Amino acid sequence: MSESVSDQMDLVVIGGGSGGVAAARRAAKYGARVAVIENDRLGGTCVNVGCVPKKIMWNAASLAHAAEDARGYGFSLAIEGHDWAVLKEKRDAYVRRLNDVYADNLARENVEYINATGKLDGPNRIRAGDRTLTAEHVIIATGGTPIVPDLPGAELGITSDGFFELEALPARVGVVGSGYIAIELSGMLRALGSEVQLFARYDSVLRNFDEMLQQSVIEAMESDGIVFNRRAVPAALEADATGALKLTTGDGQQHGPFDTLIWAVGRIPTTRDIGLETVGVATDDDGFVQTDQYQVTNVPNIYAVGDVSGRVALTPVAIAAGRRLADRVFGNRTGRHLDYRNIPSVLFSHPPLGTIGLTESEARDEFGDDIKIYTSEFVPMFNSFTEHPRRARMKLITAGRDEKIIGCHMIGPGSDEMLQGYAVAIHMGATKQDFDDTVAIHPTSAEELVTMR
Repeated sequence: MSESVSDQMDLVVIGGGSGGVAAARRAAKYGARVAVIENDRLGGTCVNVGCVPKKIMWNAASLAHAAEDARGYGFSLAIEGHDWAVLKEKRDAYVRRLNDVYADNLARENVEYINATGKLDGPNRIRAGDRTLTAEHVIIATGGTPIVPDLPGAELGITSDGFFELEALPARVGVVGSGYIAIELSGMLRALGSEVQLFARYDSVLRNFDEMLQQSVIEAMESDGIVFNRRAVPAALEADATGALKLTTGDGQQHGPFDTLIWAVGRIPTTRDIGLETVGVATDDDGFVQTDQYQVTNVPNIYAVGDVSGRVALTPVAIAAGRRLADRVFGNRTGRHLDYRNIPSVLFSHPPLGTIGLTESEARDEFGDDIKIYTSEFVPMFNSFTEHPRRARMKLITAGRDEKIIGCHMIGPGSDEMLQGYAVAIHMGATKQDFDDTVAIHPTSAEELVTMR
């Protein structure tokens, strides 16, 4: 049977997450014939089991903290509990609406959406269900999936995906991990009423973050009543006759009982069974697709964006990389690519934290003694009246005689919102003097960053 015209594309994107959809829509705006192949719900991890539902849960947890804080301002509140089922129903409905928005956006840009499993089937050939597409350009944007460790009884636990399937708030929760997901889920669950224990492999958490942030997060979590278990390497998970879970660690200790145990020990790329070996696309030992600075794999005209590429696993990063790729390939914007330096990042802990640039240890490794550190620690005005005061900490790292800002780290209420503006300034090469010459907005926490001495 001859190939139909509709199956001849300029670009096929395998994966309907944020990065893949962004690249597809941008390419279509340049006039390219584009298809997106996705075998699950559109929006990928972020929309369905990541950023979006997570932020909704964080908002709920923040309201729980606000209800506690209200007493310090003279309010007498009677909280009659929290209805997890109502929140889940509304959250899931919101996510479904976003799935439809993604589909509508693709249709508006004349991008064909194929709900099937995409697989490379030879040079410039892609299988999608019972169809075979051809395309001069292919983007791999299949994202990642949570890791379940290979140890006895691991299947008794759940991952972050399972967290969003919970029909009720578990009373006792163990969380294994020390990264973004472990910290965020622990904080949400604790604020909404769970007893939470966190198990970290090392003495700290967020080990790629500045040490000030690491220690501050631990202090905040312990202040909220989360039990932090250091150097706790999981060895086995088992359930007793009642279904309660107990975690055994490498030192032989048994922890629990728990109603739910969450594995938050990392993610692996979704690169199996998509035909990479058919065309010789190179991956590393962990399965991440290898690319150059232009997102190009070792095979010409095959690209990878987002979590599958093993770069910074953040939704805005995937979107930015995908759009720049489309700009270059279909918009004739030669040299267009994403600069992975100075990417701002926020973690929705309680309180939230934000970070951009080098940590203090990284700065010392790169610049030696040619750096200067500015710090500030205080209780925000809001918390001066609350029964559970939270401290804020900020750090600016500068380098050279002109004191160019090469790192900015903060934790405290509002850090998630205020970092964006400072990130623009730092991306543009701001110096400490530029910050000093900016009039402070008083009284705010943000003013600390332009008044440090």
